[in-house]
Amino acid sequence: MIDGKMRSVESIVAELPPSSSAGAVVGAGGGGSWLYGWLVECHGLWHNVLMIVPSALFVVYLASQAKRSFWKVSNGRSHVVTALYAILWLVSFFNLAWSSLQAWECAPAKQFLWSVLSLFTTSGMLFLEVSLIAFLLRGNHASGREALTQTFLISAVAVGLDMFLKGIYLFGFGIQLFDVSTNGSQWALWVVHKLLLTGVYGLIFFMYRSRWREKLPARPAFQNYISIMFCLNATALLACALAAHGAGFGSWLYNITVISYHAIYLPLLYVTFLADFFQEDDLHLENVYYSEMKDAGFFDADWE
Repeated sequence: MIDGKMRSVESIVAELPPSSSAGAVVGAGGGGSWLYGWLVECHGLWHNVLMIVPSALFVVYLASQAKRSFWKVSNGRSHVVTALYAILWLVSFFNLAWSSLQAWECAPAKQFLWSVLSLFTTSGMLFLEVSLIAFLLRGNHASGREALTQTFLISAVAVGLDMFLKGIYLFGFGIQLFDVSTNGSQWALWVVHKLLLTGVYGLIFFMYRSRWREKLPARPAFQNYISIMFCLNATALLACALAAHGAGFGSWLYNITVISYHAIYLPLLYVTFLADFFQEDDLHLENVYYSEMKDAGFFDADWE
């Protein structure tokens, strides 16, 4: 009789679905399972940490300086700095969300949301890049409402065309531009994209080291910014070219450049273009730049 009961219990257990035996464990530790999937799965722990931590720390830093910065912006006369600061806040939130939701890239159900978030995040950062390039190329005339309008108009047109082309790839042809785990036709677009940026940064980089350097702002921080962005985009171009030919090293190197870009670009922009403005008490940013250029002798030719 006892053997019969034992056999009946065993038959009941055998008929249970596989998930039932682990149901209690998952129910008890569901929060830990979700956290593990968010941090470890898809790209791995270190990739996610290197993406999330710098983005979060920069937003925290902006928040800690918000009261002082808002006061300086509201009492300042630089339309360029005011607009740049506002866009920086917006893009920083997008970048933090993008960095925190890396697990969406590996979730088929989130593919559309991941593409939209990636498109807006990268376009926002590209808008800042193009705006600052236009700002530098305007040289000594890069101030005032007219300069702001012209600079942002150029940026809006360039980024609008870029978003339109990427939208055709993403939603027209179904090519996952932001899924670097696949060696598909997305690399052709990234090669062109990085080639253009590398060419522009390379042009400015060599202008600073040529007889045309007086046409650009002479602040050393600007030259450092251009040098860093030129090296980063040149490396990304090489990585895309290798990945387009099926080299696994190219995909790995491109991932490194993506992590570096999203981790350091916004802080680099802040340090280069905004930090001095918020630290100056008596002089505005454009007056500081003009004084440094005058001391460096960049206007001596005007008196000869």
